[in-house]
Amino acid sequence: MAEAPRLTDSASAVFAVLAQAGSATRPQLASLAGLSKPTVSSAVAELESARLAAHSGTASSGTGRSAAVYCLGPAAGAVLAVDLGPALTRVRGCALDGSLLAEATASRTAAADAVREALGALPDGIPLRSIVVAVGDVAARDRRGSGMRPATAKAGPVFDAMAVALPPGVPVHLENNVNCAALAELHEGAARGRHTFGYLRIGVGVGLGIVVGGSVLRGSNGAAGELARLPYPWDDGREPRQEALEEYIGARSLLRRAAAAWQGTDGPCPRTTERLFALAGEGRAPARDIVGRHAADVGRLAAAVTAVLDPGLIVLGGSTGADPQLLPGVRAELGRLSWPTEVVSSTVGDTGTVAGAARLAVARGVQTVTQAAQAKD
Repeated sequence: MAEAPRLTDSASAVFAVLAQAGSATRPQLASLAGLSKPTVSSAVAELESARLAAHSGTASSGTGRSAAVYCLGPAAGAVLAVDLGPALTRVRGCALDGSLLAEATASRTAAADAVREALGALPDGIPLRSIVVAVGDVAARDRRGSGMRPATAKAGPVFDAMAVALPPGVPVHLENNVNCAALAELHEGAARGRHTFGYLRIGVGVGLGIVVGGSVLRGSNGAAGELARLPYPWDDGREPRQEALEEYIGARSLLRRAAAAWQGTDGPCPRTTERLFALAGEGRAPARDIVGRHAADVGRLAAAVTAVLDPGLIVLGGSTGADPQLLPGVRAELGRLSWPTEVVSSTVGDTGTVAGAARLAVARGVQTVTQAAQAKD
């Protein structure tokens, strides 16, 4: 990784707002950074000298005057976002203004190949500033002192297999995949304009991304929203087991319930949740009954979330949770058990996790550059 040049505080501030804006004139940068025009002119010259900013054209004002427009320069660098999903690995390379530079998708077992493909597609010579890896787990400090890694055996092996493809010397940050998807919903999905909400993912497993005041709530152990750890069941003569709730409500159990309820006269039993929901959408009675029961179960989980957080909005995501067929049943059960709470389906789709991870990676990358600031004044 190329070391970020040392900047004055003003140049650091201007770089940060330029990365967020994508392109801007010096008057616009002065307004965004809260600095005087002479200070911004000096900062822009410093950034141009370091190749962190570049002249990209001109813009005309209402007075007929034209102003130089600046964007990030070639030395600003790029970031990498990796989503180690349950079936697929998705990778994105982005510039520090968030623009897409490269992407790759591979099976979960070929995660390293996807990383290498994306890295190979980045422009030659561009410095890599940050890497964010989204994992289906919480992150913990490695006992060997070599950074962060998944806290349990859930994502550990695939993370280790992927890590061999990462370039040395680049900061690697782990983030829970549900938290990443919640950020995507906040900025470009169903929760745009809402600063507090819960993103409830239902699929192979269950998880909750908690956004409060526009920021993800991670908790003291990084485990906020780990719904799989809710004690379940609460019943006479039955001891709660760790992650028993996830086992009950996850996609595998949903298909087992379908197999148990399916009759020979109902046609072939669905072997995937996609097929189950398709049959329900066609009006097939057994499929509709199973999906209806699943919606009630999700509604009860949403009621538990609402009882603790009162988020005002719950966004349903995940391979089964995002299906709009769940909405009526979830809303009805939540309304029966708790106070009024808006429930909507995710709009970011399968790429939400990598999109959120890319946003985090860009923020980390900008921070890597701006933290090199040294006051020279």
